[in-house]
Amino acid sequence: MTDPARSALDALAQARVVQTSSTAERVADAVREQVVEGLLLPGVRLPEVAFCEALAVSRNTLREAFSQLIAERILAREQHRGVFVRTPGLADVRDVYRVRRLVEPAAVRHGVQAQDPGAVKGLAAAVEEGRAAAAQQDWAGVADANQHFHRAVVGLAGSERLDAQMALLLAEMRLIFHRVGVREDFHAPYLERNGTVADLVGQGRPDEAAGELDAYLADAEARIVAALDEPAGT
Repeated sequence: MTDPARSALDALAQARVVQTSSTAERVADAVREQVVEGLLLPGVRLPEVAFCEALAVSRNTLREAFSQLIAERILAREQHRGVFVRTPGLADVRDVYRVRRLVEPAAVRHGVQAQDPGAVKGLAAAVEEGRAAAAQQDWAGVADANQHFHRAVVGLAGSERLDAQMALLLAEMRLIFHRVGVREDFHAPYLERNGTVADLVGQGRPDEAAGELDAYLADAEARIVAALDEPAGT
């Protein structure tokens, strides 16, 4: 058993899937959430026996779930070696951000819940979560809060289908962030930009919020591409 998978296995043992379902779809949901929350890192091998025990499911069910996550580009299977958490490349970054720039500003601009005080509070809560983490110099915590913020942004659309698609994108985003590293210089600027978007939504200014978000995502993509394109050792 590799140490990088231990925290995820401990969390999976407590996951909803153990109590309520043994279907491959719910197993995939549980494993994907560990990627979103940063407990499963790029390149980590996922041993079948340990994961079957943690989730209380059969190997056939686990393999079906793994196949679903491989199709989602979250896991990868290597012949004679097993299943690993995928390591995204530059093409993945560009495609993920292409989708995010289509979805997230539209969710802000046209979301049916953009005027719902509860939905707006979800944005503000994620911003405050990030600020509290930054005050403790916990940049991994800031990255967590950023994930929660963007989940809340798409939640403004009021669409279960978009929420499900965002779960896939957030899992890929977490893997991309791991490649960049837990860095104050990368995560800190977006913390306050999240605050700006949340304030504009709360003030009933969705077009301005969507414009800010679109510019923010374009900047984030450019910075990630530049970071991943740097020669090793620079």
